[in-house]
Amino acid sequence: MSKIYSKIVACGAYLPEKILSNDDVAKIVDTSDEWIRERTGITQRHIAAEGELTSDLGYQAALSALNNTKLQATDLDLIIVATTTPDNIFPATATKIQHKLGMQHGFAFDVQAVCSGFVYALTVADNFIKSGRIKNALVIGAETLSRILNWEDRNSCVLFGDGAGAVIVSASSDSSSDILDYELHSDGQFYEILNTDGGPSLTGGPGQITMQGREVFKQAVTKMSKTVSDIIERNNLNVADIKYVVPHQANQRILSAVAKKLNITEDKLVSTVAQHANTSAASIPLALYETLRNNNLDRGDHIIFEALGAGLTWGSVLVKW
Repeated sequence: MSKIYSKIVACGAYLPEKILSNDDVAKIVDTSDEWIRERTGITQRHIAAEGELTSDLGYQAALSALNNTKLQATDLDLIIVATTTPDNIFPATATKIQHKLGMQHGFAFDVQAVCSGFVYALTVADNFIKSGRIKNALVIGAETLSRILNWEDRNSCVLFGDGAGAVIVSASSDSSSDILDYELHSDGQFYEILNTDGGPSLTGGPGQITMQGREVFKQAVTKMSKTVSDIIERNNLNVADIKYVVPHQANQRILSAVAKKLNITEDKLVSTVAQHANTSAASIPLALYETLRNNNLDRGDHIIFEALGAGLTWGSVLVKW
């Protein structure tokens, strides 16, 4: 039996129509455009409209991905949605997107690893494909983080936005393109530095985002840079062999610090945080979509996805495009 490879065959994205600039945020909370730019690099964020759900964003990103390939929804075997802001506690948002796509076959479920969710979900899809059980998987990162923000906390509300990105991963016999390797980590001792102050079991409601910014910064820079270094070394590559690192878009100061720690030029580190802000599980596929739209990737290029999220969770995925 020939070896099965996992190939990313398409990418799609969706951003809500409403844009909230830094000046708009300054009308809500005591802050300014200069203060936000200097500390985060963010200039704006997209905000879901009233009644626009995470499943709506994910569905639009799925259509965008399908439009970039010859596959139809009927060709999909699996849908995984990485989200920390599901439509409902249950059922899974993935099943709602499955229904919106007109699928009555295959299976669908959600993954909850917050900002690392897309990295986690992509590795799950990769393993299903390489086991030979499925041929085509749709992996979506979708968030409506604006619904769980404390708009009176200027240290957190300026950081986040809404959006969705998606990739389609297909089985292939061609080794020239593959999800080569991954590593995933978590450490619950850091639970308190980034979480929501509620939950169905804890308070009966979703709560709002709380964070210890300095500690998150320190952990993000250390852990994100190490997971990239480790996966490069394990695969007998060096930094020069990597075309792009596509990181979770937390804030520009974290991205710049990671680039410095890895000793790579910032043009190798894809950044869309200025326009999108932090969209949690959606940030990596959104950044990948922008990279592809600008024709900045060629088949055979090595890229690395990397992320850190609440939990703490973190990890990386090495892809030969």
